Amino acid sequence: MLFGIFFAFWRFMEIITLIPTLGMLAYFVNIYAGNNALTPNYILVLFIVSVLAAAWAVATLFTYHRTRHNAFFVSFIDLCFVGALIAGVYELRGITKFNCSSINSTNNPFFSITVGNSGFNLSGFTVNVDKTCSMLKACFAFGIMNCVFFFFTSCLALFVGRKHDSSREKVVVRETHYSRHGHRRSGSHRSSHSG
Repeated sequence: MLFGIFFAFWRFMEIITLIPTLGMLAYFVNIYAGNNALTPNYILVLFIVSVLAAAWAVATLFTYHRTRHNAFFVSFIDLCFVGALIAGVYELRGITKFNCSSINSTNNPFFSITVGNSGFNLSGFTVNVDKTCSMLKACFAFGIMNCVFFFFTSCLALFVGRKHDSSREKVVVRETHYSRHGHRRSGSHRSSHSG
């Protein structure tokens, strides 16, 4: 029971972190498709893996009662997603070299807040953020988080499966035969010896 609750919790966390990843990467795929250009591998690999992982996480969360019976299969597929997510994160590793934001001080002594397209000003400080870089770094971070989450759910599914197999009851079927006269007879015959 406890493993089942943990399994559902981590599945829910996977879904929560996969949805923003899907949205941000779909934004990039849409830009490339709108310009009739090929989407780069570092975006496409993680996008495809995220779509498949989100569908798998939702399906196994809503069919948990069946997941217990197929726990070893679920554990294996989760490990496959760990490997696929590692591949997606590996393809996106180049984004770690870039700094996506900068903070500069200004000489404005008065309290003021202004927001622009690429940042905001706050009482003597200017914050500039590169949207594309920030979104790709967020996808990179969510990809790493999902590697860990899918590993957790793989282990939990394995434990749920072992617990489910050990709790199965053994059914013993006992045959009983009835004679024509209504008396019960169980496997042995009566014999009378005269002697």
